[in-house]
Amino acid sequence: MDTTLFKLSIRNLKTRPIRSWLTIIGVVIGVFLIISLLSLSEGIKTAVLQQLRMMGKDLVMVFPGEISDVMVAMTGDLKLSDEDIEAIKKTKGVENVVPMAWKAEVMGYKGEKKTVLIYGNPWKDALEIYKRDMGWQLFQGRWPVPGKREIIVGDVVPKDVFPGMKINTEATIAGKKFEIVGVLKSLGNKQDDSMIGMDLEVFRQITGERKGAQFVLAKTSSTYAADDVVERIKTELQETRKRRRGEDLPSFTVLSSEKITDIVGNIMGIIQVAIFALASIAIIVGGIGIMNTMYTATHERIKEIGVMKAVGAKNTTITMIFLIESGILGFVGGLGGTVLGIGLAKIMELYFQVHPIFYLKASASPWLILFGLLFSFFIGCISGFLPARSASKLNPVDALRYE
Repeated sequence: MDTTLFKLSIRNLKTRPIRSWLTIIGVVIGVFLIISLLSLSEGIKTAVLQQLRMMGKDLVMVFPGEISDVMVAMTGDLKLSDEDIEAIKKTKGVENVVPMAWKAEVMGYKGEKKTVLIYGNPWKDALEIYKRDMGWQLFQGRWPVPGKREIIVGDVVPKDVFPGMKINTEATIAGKKFEIVGVLKSLGNKQDDSMIGMDLEVFRQITGERKGAQFVLAKTSSTYAADDVVERIKTELQETRKRRRGEDLPSFTVLSSEKITDIVGNIMGIIQVAIFALASIAIIVGGIGIMNTMYTATHERIKEIGVMKAVGAKNTTITMIFLIESGILGFVGGLGGTVLGIGLAKIMELYFQVHPIFYLKASASPWLILFGLLFSFFIGCISGFLPARSASKLNPVDALRYE
């Protein structure tokens, strides 16, 4: 095919610039929504899964409540009892157990007081898991000594919570003095990076939370499969609770790190499909705008079509002219929407680097860009097909007589 049809299509679009640009804007909005939302959601998915994959495959997580109640468990309203923790420890295949408890307390530093979230864990058992299996690293300082009033802070604390905080200085928590001995490297989200860590026994002394924990992390032996240990832990907890029938005990959930990664990946995939479906409505509306524009153009150019047919233009030629026009409208709209969508995603990425609620990297892969351009071009062609077909079927004699 020569370039004549393309030149003719572009000339026709230029004769109606306002209508063409308004039609293109409709496509831009749809593609902009799709590209920006998919780019951000893919970035979130990548960031979350990257954090989960940092965990070793031999870790098992136990928390109170059903999996649907995980956010309730995280708030501290539900707890695993000391008996539950002991049952996990004696489960065959469990090598190490780290109970974790947390609570909001007032922290003071150099005359300034703020409410922070502190967590307690047995450093003696926890450090090996944190460093080897979860990728925790120190930015500066050292790890706390078990049993001492020493704390370690997330990297957001000396930046935003208590600006200028330094190691080897003192802070007060619940009226007790603590030495700040270390600062953690970022764990991947602002909440974790804003927490204060201390030894579990010290945590219980200052908070009054003498029993239980909101979360238990268990490391399995290398000779046992994590899924088998998960089932054994469930059995042990069920047996323990049968012996305590008189108590009102919450349910519990036991998951391997791999299972959690799969669940999160599936959830994020469903969210992305939903985002695409909702955003596609906008581009379909843009496609309807293209169809309306092309029908109008057909009506305005009836006599022109009659002249082209009279001098020998075939139906396929007339169809191609209109299809190329609609395809150009879709492609230009897709190009604009793709550029704006990626631009917004990158702006959001920069924003979250400055205000790290969580650390987001927008995903603008070549496949996503190609998808945005081809999808919009395809929608443009589909939207222009019926008007093009209608134009090609005009009777040349009737078209020439049209006033």
